[in-house]
Amino acid sequence: MMIAKLLVANRGEIAVRIIRAAQDLGIATVAVHSEADRDSLHVQLADEAVNIGPPAAKKSYLSVPAILKAASDTGADAVHPGYGFLAENADFADAVVAAGLTWVGPSGDAIRLMGDKVSARIAADKAGVPVVPGSMGRVASIDEARGILKETGFPVMIKAAAGGGGRGIRIANDLAEFETAFPQAAAEALAAFGDGGLYMEKVIGQARHIEVQVLGDGTRAIHCFERECSLQRRRQKVWEEAPSMALSPELRTGLCASAVRLAEAVNYSGAGTIEYLYDDAADRFYFIEMNTRIQVEHPVTEMITGIDLVAAMLRIAGGEKLWIDQDEVQIRGHAIEVRLNAEDPAKGFAPFPGTITDLRLPGGPGVRFDSMLYAGYTVPPFYDSLLAKLIIHADTREAAITRLTRALSETKIEGCKTTKPLFLALAADQSVRSGAFHTRWLEGWLDANSDRLSPDA
Repeated sequence: MMIAKLLVANRGEIAVRIIRAAQDLGIATVAVHSEADRDSLHVQLADEAVNIGPPAAKKSYLSVPAILKAASDTGADAVHPGYGFLAENADFADAVVAAGLTWVGPSGDAIRLMGDKVSARIAADKAGVPVVPGSMGRVASIDEARGILKETGFPVMIKAAAGGGGRGIRIANDLAEFETAFPQAAAEALAAFGDGGLYMEKVIGQARHIEVQVLGDGTRAIHCFERECSLQRRRQKVWEEAPSMALSPELRTGLCASAVRLAEAVNYSGAGTIEYLYDDAADRFYFIEMNTRIQVEHPVTEMITGIDLVAAMLRIAGGEKLWIDQDEVQIRGHAIEVRLNAEDPAKGFAPFPGTITDLRLPGGPGVRFDSMLYAGYTVPPFYDSLLAKLIIHADTREAAITRLTRALSETKIEGCKTTKPLFLALAADQSVRSGAFHTRWLEGWLDANSDRLSPDA
């Protein structure tokens, strides 16, 4: 192993996850933290910790000079960005390498290529991966956009070329809506990403969101099968599972093979996720984007394959070639992950940070709880509201949902509201239990079931 000391350029549960994986490999760890996170669990677990600034992320977790100085001061020789913050920032990846450090992830060039939604579509098309009908390049003007509408028709989705996290997206159902939405999407994209470039895609009605986990060493790639991520609120995933119950064996083979083709075509290194829309009615899948980092939902893939994806990233960054052949990766059982956020689902998912006054974690076979929580910890109001991920594994999907209900009932997080009531209600819903949902299903369900989201319901 070439990496001796790893700096984790992140916080929260993913920082804890990376530190544990590194320590399992005998790698020393450095945590960076803001003033608000000085008592965080990742700070306590790391071998060393460095304060890199005030609570505001732009002055701490997004400060490249502060992170590189922390690496230099502690003698770290590698940096893992986790997800969010600087994880998909190609300039940061380049700066880490320029400083003589190992970057745990794909190259800056690969991040640029696949991080731009338009160039990613072009790369996918060249690799023979189906893409959603729409503009192949950026749409330079609304006049050009009107011409593309002849191919896409309505409804059409206008998307930020540099986007992510559901921002910079508008759906238009007719020409009048389109001509209003187009400049709005450009303005939102410019404000959110510093890039107002847009592209267009046909809206696939009642589609599923299915993604394929890939691992690459820069030359060869493999897949670790797919995840079903269709239960979403405001285009944000809340419940993920693996494998997808919607795919036939033949379609799964084709989908996963296409992801490997694309990963190898761009010389991908590390863990990445290639995301697709699956049209149930037409039994077809379409590439939509690639996430050039570890995903929040990576544990469900680990549970069904037995592969430690974070450790794999560290080994590949340390110079190892892929040690796994595709036929060695097998699906074992079914896994589900739910995201426990510091939000009140009974009040429109309003943020609800606070001090954890009591904590009881679930246990038993097939139960995993990834978190940065401990009794007495004060959840800061400055960052993402994710507190923990509850991951369940069982022989079948039905057994996994039953186990999820039991584990949620065991879980006790006192001191702040959480999204636990949402998942208890979803686990009991017949549409969820039968797998009859799509990417827009949850929004309608929430409108009709708000009375079931109170802790006392």
